[in-house]
Amino acid sequence: MDVDAEGSDQDDSDEDSEDYLVEEGEIAGDYLEQLLDVLDFDGDIDLDVEGDRAIVSIDGGDDLTKLVGRKGEVLDALQELTRLAVQQSTGERSKLMLDVAGWRANRRSELGALGVDAARRVLESGEREELAPMTPFERKIVHDAVAKIDGVDSESTGVEPSRRVVVVKS
Repeated sequence: MDVDAEGSDQDDSDEDSEDYLVEEGEIAGDYLEQLLDVLDFDGDIDLDVEGDRAIVSIDGGDDLTKLVGRKGEVLDALQELTRLAVQQSTGERSKLMLDVAGWRANRRSELGALGVDAARRVLESGEREELAPMTPFERKIVHDAVAKIDGVDSESTGVEPSRRVVVVKS
């Protein structure tokens, strides 16, 4: 097989993967649309693909914050239900990400800033810093933010639900 054929096979594989993720997003969108109708909530459903996961977001409705809940607990449960609906339809485990009213996007920005701030404090003081307990989603965002700063490392410690990020000088 020549190089062009290999590149073509890779392109076909990438395209198949993206097509599958689009299908996942469409299944999730249909499920969520039905749920919004049952709950009598207004909202626009947007589908996107980022990397290796479908991203589904619901925006525009007045009552949508009720679907986020305290600290995103309702959103996490809704995401899990949506993943199960997709899995039931496709037979494959879904990694789709659900966002409602921009809550995850805003939380991602806050956590990135938290990680950077903690890393800077650790660089200045030399003292390790333990952050508040977080979900795996939240810890990953903090770890990614800390990893971009030279001279510090981060690790997770503790047991769920009290697992937290610790930032240390490297």
